[in-house]
Amino acid sequence: MRIRAAVAESENAPLAVEELELDEPRADEILVRMVATGICQTDAHAWHQRIPSPLPLVLGHEGAGVVERVGPAVTGLEPGDHVVLSFQACGECDQCLSGHPAYCDKAFPANFAGARLDGSEGVHRTDDAAEETEEVHGHFFGQSSFATHALTTQRNTVKVDKDVPLEMLAPLGCGLQTGAGSVLNTFDVPTGGSVAVFGVGAVGFGALMAARVAGASTIIAVDVNPWRLALAEELGATHTIDATGTDVAAAIRDITGSGVGYVLDTTGRAEMITQAVASLAPMGQVGLVAGAAPDAAVPPAELALGKSVRGIVQGDAVPQLFIPKLVELYRSGRFPIDRLVRFYDFDDINTAFADAASGDVVKPVLRIADTDAE
Repeated sequence: MRIRAAVAESENAPLAVEELELDEPRADEILVRMVATGICQTDAHAWHQRIPSPLPLVLGHEGAGVVERVGPAVTGLEPGDHVVLSFQACGECDQCLSGHPAYCDKAFPANFAGARLDGSEGVHRTDDAAEETEEVHGHFFGQSSFATHALTTQRNTVKVDKDVPLEMLAPLGCGLQTGAGSVLNTFDVPTGGSVAVFGVGAVGFGALMAARVAGASTIIAVDVNPWRLALAEELGATHTIDATGTDVAAAIRDITGSGVGYVLDTTGRAEMITQAVASLAPMGQVGLVAGAAPDAAVPPAELALGKSVRGIVQGDAVPQLFIPKLVELYRSGRFPIDRLVRFYDFDDINTAFADAASGDVVKPVLRIADTDAE
């Protein structure tokens, strides 16, 4: 079928919206008509080759839409269902089978190889005049949702209630899930706990709002952007720290006395990781969701008194279980996604990326189709 999709042709060229051909769904696949999709920093990293991915490529991995067709092997989903799309996993390795699909043995090829796990492609560019077909890489995070339609699987397709606008739910599939899941799943922050969030972008705000849901008594937002810090106060931060020229660890100890129980670093900056460990109370934990800079190092002595540092992927979430929880929190007013979102028309995708890069918007969301999606 013919679709419109935004193609990353090269790492330096703007995304170009063009017509492509999409295969019919295989037996285990789902055809989803996209209504909206969030823009995440990971899309920019793959586009500009900071994460190695093959080009040309259709990006997009925070999709929300309506099921149009399902393959005969698909169960639990049918045409007309509203769905949110998330990361892909193999569904067969030890991590997947033990309830930790974010740490799938095949996580990288499943999400970044630009193809199905068997190496095949479902997206093509057709030159009608020359009667030739050229492959365009797709299946990014098992979806490639910068398009009017996407091929997905049951493993990354989550059915959601129809009474919440899909355009508002799109960001739940990656960034907000990662931040909220880090606090609620990985850290399992207790009531009365203390949390510091380094970097309040989409992931950081997800963590901050989840810390409030968890009942943390001290929630510290750390950033260099004054308006984001002001927004953090409105969304649950009990304290904010402008990291510009500041000894962040000392500032956190001034607030808490002995340090915080949990730090989520979304920056990946070497100096902030050092500050994160120095901010911990005994037995405290640092979670890294952005990877670490190559020169980041934590002296072993800093891990005395039971401190620990670990990587976190996708908030250790099982999307089919966790995304509906986030939808309920949003519906109840406890996870106000709407305070973070700015909408853009699909054809304005490059403007949306530019605004995200400048820090002018927390979470850009592309409107791809009419939300009246029945």
